Amino acid sequence: MEDLSLTAFWLALIATAAASVFYWTHLLGVRLVMRRLTTDAGEGPLVASVERSDAGGGWAEPLGRLGTLSAWAAAALLLVSLVARWRAAGYAPWSNMWEFTVAFAAAIALFYVVFELVYNQGGGRPSARALGALVQPVVLALLAVSAVFFPSQIRPLVPALQNADLLAIHVATMILAYGALSVSFAAAALYLVQAAPRPGTRGAVRNRFPRLPKARVLDEIAYRSVMVGFPLLALGIALGAYWGNSAWGRYWGWDPKETSALVTWLIYGVYLHMRGLRGWSGTRSAVVLVVGFGAVMFTYFAVNLWVSGLHSYAGV
Repeated sequence: MEDLSLTAFWLALIATAAASVFYWTHLLGVRLVMRRLTTDAGEGPLVASVERSDAGGGWAEPLGRLGTLSAWAAAALLLVSLVARWRAAGYAPWSNMWEFTVAFAAAIALFYVVFELVYNQGGGRPSARALGALVQPVVLALLAVSAVFFPSQIRPLVPALQNADLLAIHVATMILAYGALSVSFAAAALYLVQAAPRPGTRGAVRNRFPRLPKARVLDEIAYRSVMVGFPLLALGIALGAYWGNSAWGRYWGWDPKETSALVTWLIYGVYLHMRGLRGWSGTRSAVVLVVGFGAVMFTYFAVNLWVSGLHSYAGV
């Protein structure tokens, strides 16, 4: 089963790389144009050229659909890899940096394809596939980092992790939270690219690029993904506190991982608070979400790898 897990991992990496290429091709509006050259003697040979077009057509839509198929394939392969790893190890496959990074990538991939399915407008109009041009490279980067820097060998659990139920539930909840919040980052980043202030109006924006989803749609995707990720993050922190009392005899000890996760949760809490009570939306809320994703990545990478604490069991 360990060999199956690794095989599925490598296939998922290839599928994610393909999805990244397909989504960027779709976003740039590449199309195939056939022209017949003319000469002094009359009509010449038929020549193909690749061009960009905001109107879509040509290769853009078929490659966008290939991107979607590749993204679904990558998500499915990552799930196969995790299930096979679970069977091989005998415990939930997120006990070290290799396993957690693969699971993190799987969560992002899964939430992305779900949001694309919900928001894909089709019909040649700008669709949620534009998010794939940002999300899939993030997934690819996580998988590449796993392959290059983190050992994939199955090892015995350290004493602090030898609670099978809480390992499965607590860490899975955090992984799912981070996956949903990663989608909010992609939507927020695209919003900052797409939205431009409309002169003479307060709070109104215009859309810069016809091939991107409308700014209003991006803002909605960002908000809905936070509405999924924020309660999951809260639940994950609460489960971590419960596990901390069982493992170390206290619910909260201001360990670097605990503190960083709490700060991350507070950032997204500020986003929801300001959006609900002060009517913040658009550029200001998008900036908060970009900062929040930076906090997610700091909590994940910096605390696990470079900050010593009770959660320092990355296995590298």
